[in-house]
Amino acid sequence: SRAVLERLARIEALARDGAPPTDVLDELRALLRDAETWARREGGDAGARAVADLRAALDSAHDRNVLAHVPVAPDP
Repeated sequence: SRAVLERLARIEALARDGAPPTDVLDELRALLRDAETWARREGGDAGARAVADLRAALDSAHDRNVLAHVPVAPDP
């Protein structure tokens, strides 16, 4: 879960700093890989659904040639 949270923080920083869309998209793809790894380790349907939803959002954004918006949860 730490890798996913760190990746989300990098995505937020890139977006905040006005990074090129391709850089943000690369991080989103890496987020998907991190989430898949996490879901495999944790198991369960909820993790698998979250990864599937993330993959669908990324595919949809790519198909429309736009970036997906990945909200970052506020710090507790």
